[in-house]
Amino acid sequence: MKTIRYLIVVLLFASGLVSCQDFFETTTPSGENLSAVSDDPGFYEEQMQVIYSNTIFGGDRSYRNRLACGYQGLNTDIEYCNKSDAQESSRYNCATNDSQLSREGRDPWAYLNKAIVQCNNIIGLIDTTTVNPKVKYLWGEALTLRAFAYLEMVKFWGDVPAYFTNDNPYPLKEDRNVIYEKIRTDLTKAAELMGWSEDIAWAPAKKTITRPNKAFALGLLARADMMYAGYALRPDYITQGGGAPYSVQFNVKDADKRKELYQEALNACGQVIAHYGDTKLKSTFDGVFKDICQDKTAFASTEWLWVMPFADGSRGQFMNYNCPKSSDALLALVNNQAGSTNSVQMIVPTFIYDFEAGDARKWVTVAPFTWAADNASGVSSDVANRKAIFAGSFLQDNDAEKILYQKNVDINKVHLGKYRVEWMSRTRNGSDDGVDYPIMRYADVLLMYAEASIGGNSGDVPSVTTYPGAGTPQEAFDKVRARAGLASKPLTIDNIINERAFEFCGEYIRKFDLERWGVLKSKLVTATSRLDLLNRHDGEFAGMTDYIYIKYKNDDSYVMPNYSTAKVSLGKGYVIDTIYGLALGENSEPASYASNPDVWAKKNAFGDTDPRNLVNNYLLYSDESIVDKRHYWPIFQVNVESSNSTLWNDYDY
Repeated sequence: MKTIRYLIVVLLFASGLVSCQDFFETTTPSGENLSAVSDDPGFYEEQMQVIYSNTIFGGDRSYRNRLACGYQGLNTDIEYCNKSDAQESSRYNCATNDSQLSREGRDPWAYLNKAIVQCNNIIGLIDTTTVNPKVKYLWGEALTLRAFAYLEMVKFWGDVPAYFTNDNPYPLKEDRNVIYEKIRTDLTKAAELMGWSEDIAWAPAKKTITRPNKAFALGLLARADMMYAGYALRPDYITQGGGAPYSVQFNVKDADKRKELYQEALNACGQVIAHYGDTKLKSTFDGVFKDICQDKTAFASTEWLWVMPFADGSRGQFMNYNCPKSSDALLALVNNQAGSTNSVQMIVPTFIYDFEAGDARKWVTVAPFTWAADNASGVSSDVANRKAIFAGSFLQDNDAEKILYQKNVDINKVHLGKYRVEWMSRTRNGSDDGVDYPIMRYADVLLMYAEASIGGNSGDVPSVTTYPGAGTPQEAFDKVRARAGLASKPLTIDNIINERAFEFCGEYIRKFDLERWGVLKSKLVTATSRLDLLNRHDGEFAGMTDYIYIKYKNDDSYVMPNYSTAKVSLGKGYVIDTIYGLALGENSEPASYASNPDVWAKKNAFGDTDPRNLVNNYLLYSDESIVDKRHYWPIFQVNVESSNSTLWNDYDY
C-alpha cells in the first residue's frame, strides 16, 4: 500500500496536479518509509532534483536568499554583516520570532527538515543489495546531502531531532553526538558508493562540481569530525523542555575518542590528497573565485569539491549578497544589466592590516573600492590632476564626460572582494543571478589534514600523522601558503587559526571554526579592542596616518561596449593598480610620491567623521555577556509551537 501511494504521488507530480512544494510543505519531519520500487536511476534522479529545486535548496528564505546570504550569524573577528535586517542575528542576539528567519513553512528550519525527509524517502526506496552503479551513486548522493543538511542544522541550532527514517512525525530533540555518529557512518558509506568525480557512473553527476562525489564526502566527513572533536556551546545533558546547565565545552570528554576523530579526519583528507595531489589546488588565488563567478563547473579544472547549483537568472542571489557594494554604476560593467547590489559581507577594518607583506590573497579578499561612473571629481577637484591620475582619459571640467573606475571607500565600508560582478562571464540581469553557492574546496582539505595531524586546538594528536601518498601535514600547510606567495611557517594551532582566516574569509567558515576551537568570544572581544586601537591610532596602530595613496591603470575590458545613458557615453575604464597605506608600517608617503605626486590619488581612509566611530560601526556583538550563551539561532517559536512539545530551547533567549 505504501508503494502504491508513493507511485500515485509521483504520477501526480508528472501530471502537474500537485507540486513538489505542496507535497513536502510541512513544518515537521513527517513522512513514510516507502518500499523499494525500482532499480531505475532515472526514477531516483527525479526525486533527487526535488532537493535541488525551488522546493528546498532554491526556495524563498532557504539558500536562495538566506542561508547563503549573510543571515546565518556572520560576525567574526574578520567579517561583519552589513544587512540591516540580519544585524541582530549576526550580533548574537537573534529573537525567537525573527521576521526574516521564522516564517512557518518558508524558513531555514523547515527547508532543512524537508531536505532530510526527501533524503530519507530516497534512501528508504533503494534496495541496499543493488549492484547498479548508477543507483549506487544516487544512494551515496542522498546519504551525502542528508549528512550535509544535518551538519547545517547542528551549525545553526546545536541539538536537533535525529530521524533517519520518516516513521515518527514528531521526533524528540537529540544529543548532537548521536547525529555526528550517524554522519560518520553515512559519509564513509557515501564515499564508497559514489566514487571519484571522474569515475562516477551516473552521467549527470560525472566530472562536475555541482553534484557530490567521493572527495566531497570525505571532506565533509573531516569537517564533521573536526566539529565533533572540538568545543561547542551545549547543555550538560538533554532534558525535555530544557533547563539543564550549559556552557562552552568539549562535545567529547574522552581524549582517546577525540584522537580517533582526528585520525579519521586526517585519513579522510589524506585519501583526497593522495588521489588528486597538486592537480586540485588552483594555481592562482583569484582564479578560485573567478571560476565561481564564471560558472565553471568542470571538476578537473576547479578547486571546488562541491557547489550548490542554482539556475541561471532564475534562482539564487549569492552574487547579489556577497559581491562588493556598488550602485547603479554597475550598469556600465561588461555583461551586466542590473543595478545596485544588496552586498552584506564587510571586512572588519583591523583585518585589512593583518595580512603578511606579499600575500596574494589580500586584494582578492579585500575590496577597498566601489565602482563609480562619473567625472572623478570626488577623486580630485583639479581637472589637470584628474587627467594625470587617470592617464589617457578625456576628462574635462564638466559632467558630460565620465569614466568607469574603482573609487576608494572609507575603511569602515570595505566589502568582501572574492565574488565580483565584473568577473562574471554571462549577463547579470537581476538579483536572482544564479551564481552557485560554493561549499568546499581543496585548500580546506589541505588545511584540515594539517590541523588534524596536531590534534586541533585540544592537542589530541592521532597515532598516525601522515597518510600514505599524501605527503606530510607540514607540506600540505605550506602548499596553501606558497600559493599565496608566502614562505613556510611552523605547523602550530595558532598558525592554523590565522591561516584559515586569510584563506577562507567570507566563505561562511570562520564562525564555525572559532566555535569548534572554543575561542569565538575571545576573538570577538579582542577584535573589538583592536578596533578601538585602530580608531585612536594607538597600540599596534600607533603612528599611522589617516591617508592612503592610490595609483590607477587603464583597463577597458570591464566597460560595457557602447554603454550610454541620456547624458554620457563612457570612454575608458580604470582599476586600482597600487594602494599604499593599508598595511602596518605604511605610515607615511610611498617612496615615489615625493618625486611624482601627480599620478597618485591621496585620500583620507577614515573619511571626514571626527571623532571616528569604527567600534560603533562594527558592533560585532550586542552584549559581551551573552556571546557564549547564543552561538546558535534559537529554535524559532513557530517551529516550537508546531512540534507537539518535542522542541525547546536550552539557552537564554
